Amino acid sequence: MSIRLDAVTVRVGEVAAVRDVSLDLDTRTVAVIGENGSGKSTFARLVGGLVAPTTGTLRVLGIDPAKDAKELRRRAAFVFSNPDAQILMPTVAEDVAFSLRPERLPAGELQRRVAEALERFRLTELADRSSHELSGGQKQLLALCGAFVRRPELVIADEPTAYLDARNARQVADHLFADPEHRLLVVTHDLALASRCDTVVLFADGRVVAVGEPAPVVAAYEAALRC
Repeated sequence: MSIRLDAVTVRVGEVAAVRDVSLDLDTRTVAVIGENGSGKSTFARLVGGLVAPTTGTLRVLGIDPAKDAKELRRRAAFVFSNPDAQILMPTVAEDVAFSLRPERLPAGELQRRVAEALERFRLTELADRSSHELSGGQKQLLALCGAFVRRPELVIADEPTAYLDARNARQVADHLFADPEHRLLVVTHDLALASRCDTVVLFADGRVVAVGEPAPVVAAYEAALRC
């Protein structure tokens, strides 16, 4: 995974959303769990370079996001819980193509990449459909398609199944884990999804309270919820 934090704190106004966190994550797939307000979404945004540490040091894929945010954006992709936050273009195919704009590909290569991505996410028949008239599940698949078409090294997914029914949630989760070529950091309340990852990180009150293989960390979280 190659995410390293050393004594990182993130303050949002007067609140320390992440408190003195030190972590060294090297596995390919990592889940971040915890109650609402525990700091897990702030942690995901920190890793994605969307917020900066107030104190401490951070490296993601060997990059210091504060010094080379452009390089991190090139190598990592973010998927939000609400796909409307990242769907920008009028049609499905145009939205996927928009993700490739920074690469300045020749027209033929651009069309090929878009077609392959649409096929992978079973969106080919919707290519000319209005992006904003899709179902919730289709929108999240489009958001994933727009992220994966860039071939990122790291995908950061913040509650990607939060607004989906069980069928669509399972489909989105399967896509997240299908490609062994990328690393995955997923923030989730879905403990079954978390248990599919190599490592689980448990946040509480802005701090990491457990990290390790899924079974014991998930069990510790479930025990804390019963207290």
